[in-house]
Order: sequence, then C-alpha cells, then structure tokens
Amino acid sequence: MITIGTWNVENFCRPLPAGSPPDPDRCAAKDPATYEAKVEALAGVVSEIAPDLLGVQEVGSQEAVDDLVAKLPGTWHTAVSTHPDRRGIRVGVISRWPLLDVRQCADFPAHLAAVQVEDEGSPIREMGRGGLAVRVEPAPGQSLDVAVCHLKSKLLTFPGNRHSTHDEGLRARYAAYALFRRGAEAVTVRALADDLLQGDGTHRNVIVLGDLNDEWKAATTQILYGPPGSQIGTGGFDHPDQGDAARLWNLAPRILEQGGYSRVFEGQHELIDHILISHALLGALRTVSTGNEKLPSVTEARPAAPHDRPSDHSPVVATFEL
Repeated sequence: MITIGTWNVENFCRPLPAGSPPDPDRCAAKDPATYEAKVEALAGVVSEIAPDLLGVQEVGSQEAVDDLVAKLPGTWHTAVSTHPDRRGIRVGVISRWPLLDVRQCADFPAHLAAVQVEDEGSPIREMGRGGLAVRVEPAPGQSLDVAVCHLKSKLLTFPGNRHSTHDEGLRARYAAYALFRRGAEAVTVRALADDLLQGDGTHRNVIVLGDLNDEWKAATTQILYGPPGSQIGTGGFDHPDQGDAARLWNLAPRILEQGGYSRVFEGQHELIDHILISHALLGALRTVSTGNEKLPSVTEARPAAPHDRPSDHSPVVATFEL
C-alpha cells in the first residue's frame, strides 16, 4: 500500500535575515519563534498522515522544505520549483522514494497566446507559480509519475496590492484576469500531463496533485481531465472507451460523498485541493480523504489573516495498492 497526498502549507517561509528591511510583497515568517512553531505543526500533521510522497504548495524555499523533513522520521528526498511567484512561494515534493527525474514546468505550451493579468503592464507567457513533475519507483520495475501545481487563486488582488475595491468595473476586470490566468495555467499543466501519459494512461501510472483554486466541476479544473464523459459518478465511468488512455480522473467525488473539504472560504466548505489519476491507477485506489482538523475561514478582504492552525488548507490523501 502506498500513500500519496497534496497539501497547501500556507506561506511556509523562513523569516527575513536579521536586519533586513520589511518587505510586504515577500513571504516571510514574522520571527524565528513563529517559524519554528510552524515547522513543528506541519511536521506533526505530515507524520500523522504518513505519506510516501507529498506534493506541497506555498513553500518559500528549498531550505524551508529541508527544515520540515528534518523533523520527520526516516529518509526523505525533496525538490522544489525554480519558478516561484512574486512573493517567493512555490510548489515542491517530499518523497520517501528517490526522485529519479525532476522536471520544471512554467512556459505556456505552443499555440497558447500570452494572457492579460492587469490593466497596465505586459501580458504573461508562463505560469505565475511553476509546476513540477517527478518520477519515482515505489517498487523495482514499477514507475510512477507525479506532477504538482498551484493554479492562480480566486482571491483578487487589485492595484496597490489591495484585496478590496468599491470600483465594480475594476472588480469585474480583475476577476476576468484571474480567470484568464488560471485557465492558461490549467492548459499548461494539462500539456505536462499529456507528456507524462504519453497516450498510454491505461498502463502508465500518472498522478496530478495540487491546489487548483476551484471546485472539481469548475471549467478551469475540467481542462485537466482530458476527454469528457467518464469522471467518477457519471454514466460513462464504468464504460471503457478510447479516451481512457488520455484521461485523468479527479477523486473529488469520493471525498465529497464523505463530507470532506480542504478549505473554508467566507464560512463555506470548499474542496479546491485535488488528486487526479490515470486509468492505470483507478483499480488500485483504496481510500481518499481530507484531514479532519478545524480550519480557519479565509475571507476575501483579509486572505492572510493570522490564525492558530498549521495551514488554512487540509491535506488531501489517497492510498493505492500497487
């Protein structure tokens, strides 16, 4: 049995070096004591869920990841994206298995034009937070490809780094910009998944992990699925077809039927952190769930409000019998 998970660990960044001027645009822990408490809290949750491989989002550096795995029992192998966002946060992987191949993903695929993301300034041609793919061997001769991503948030940031506005035209435009970017990023991750699947998802073990920043039926999330018609809970699920070789299946319906969720937004439960698997892994799936810890409620106006939990997201964890 193997355990695979994904977790947005929320602004997991080391403090700024002593004497550094404050930088409100950078992710940084308030002070060393706060950071150490965060490391301990995260390590406690990771130890409890005991993953063999965990995709993480919102880590500030390789050094932060090293601090985390230093608190965990056993030997771990790690990688982080070399394409952080402007705050310095990025995705990463921690794995009990050696990482046999690490691939960075950021540039939009061919034919996808640059997208507008603000009223002024240049359009972008790459993901705001780059993706990452790794290959591991859970057993000799058994290969597993895992991609990790963190798509653009639904939370809007207006000019001046503000999270609220009374200008409804501005709000509408920036909501569209966020959707443009999240859609383009989903296309980029889907292109990465196509490369990992190699048109043979009925035999290749492929998993996509990440904070997709929307529900499983959202248009941007569905871009990742490939051919339509066979997701869990649909009429086509039990009917194999030619699209199976290219599809990814979202495990969200299995979580939702248990009442699971991964974030609380404005008091409402949401499942925005997802595990998607290739056809080869459907029969091997045994369980999938989210954590049961009490989460703080994220608000549009104060998305980074302090709280006493390890993260404002729950981990999502699946087990497979390979």
